Amino acid sequence: MMQATSQRRERLANAISARAEAPGSGRTQQELEVSALEAYPLREPVSGRRYTVVRVETNSGLIGFGECGSVSAEDLARVRPLVLGKPATGYEIVRRQLGAVPNLQAAVNIALLDIVGKWSKAPLFQVLGGPTRNKARAIASLEGQTADALSGSMRRAREAGYRAFLVPVPPVSSPNQGQAFVQAVQKRMESLRAAGGEGFDFALSGGESLSAGDASSVASALERFHLLWFDEPCRLSNLSAVRKIAAESVTPLGFGSHLNHGGDFQDLLREEVADVLRPNLALNGITQIRRIAALAETYYVAVAPYHNGGSIGTAAALHLAASLPNFVIQQIPLPEAEADRRMRAEITGTSVEVIKEGFATLPVGAGLGITVRQEALEKYKERA
Repeated sequence: MMQATSQRRERLANAISARAEAPGSGRTQQELEVSALEAYPLREPVSGRRYTVVRVETNSGLIGFGECGSVSAEDLARVRPLVLGKPATGYEIVRRQLGAVPNLQAAVNIALLDIVGKWSKAPLFQVLGGPTRNKARAIASLEGQTADALSGSMRRAREAGYRAFLVPVPPVSSPNQGQAFVQAVQKRMESLRAAGGEGFDFALSGGESLSAGDASSVASALERFHLLWFDEPCRLSNLSAVRKIAAESVTPLGFGSHLNHGGDFQDLLREEVADVLRPNLALNGITQIRRIAALAETYYVAVAPYHNGGSIGTAAALHLAASLPNFVIQQIPLPEAEADRRMRAEITGTSVEVIKEGFATLPVGAGLGITVRQEALEKYKERA
């Protein structure tokens, strides 16, 4: 039912886009027409984190960059004819036309907005009507499964300036874990809370791995921890079961990192099962998340975009955060290895992932506010 509804909404959106598209005129449009589209698949040397940088060039020589997950050669060939010749200012029309290829849809959307910002000589958050804030609160995802590994990861995140942490649940071995699992989660949170001390916040990541029953038990047991939210505690295949979890606990629930249709987020809001929406930047792009956030605002629901890509994606996420009134916190990857951190800084020419006292500062240059180094893209490009 949910899938059929989303398909109908998508067909209607595409029809509206086709009618809305009208030929422009004048020198400006010709200068901003897309003349080239390239993709650079990247892989961090130690963590193995993969993402794709998309480079879009216009007739005037302006270049914009976006970022997404894996992109196939077939998808790239499919998308090129739909993007070439289109003006960068038509970023929303192009986004709708690329709906069947979510990853590239998101990356191209970001790249076209980058071009519009550079053409306007303004930071992207100003193009989007911001800023609603002058800095963005950041949260780091902790790595590891043992107590020592998680404690070490949190220590490194604290040293890097983070004051909020996303904690993974213990490994799930069967559909129904029972009280032993709930106690293990409690022990994990107690240990990290004691090590963190005052002034630090935590969210718990379920990774869609729990049954609805276990998720409900964990949410109730952790009420006293006052989590920022319980992230993706279970699958969304049964919204009635998820609604029961939300009704039985005051622990906030977060969903959405795997969704890429606005209608799916609307269903979450209508069913009142989400306290925090987690739209994935690499799947939705900037303008789609802004539409989702505007819808969430009418339900008094906060937005904490999901981001686990590279530094170009981080720059885009910070501009997005500055444009959302109901933004709460931004997940920003924290590479454990120096080689990975060096790669990310080389690509953007400087690090946009510096966290001070729990907050990231906004890039203030035109467009995304970064200077992407072509030689770094070539250096780290994953070869077939």
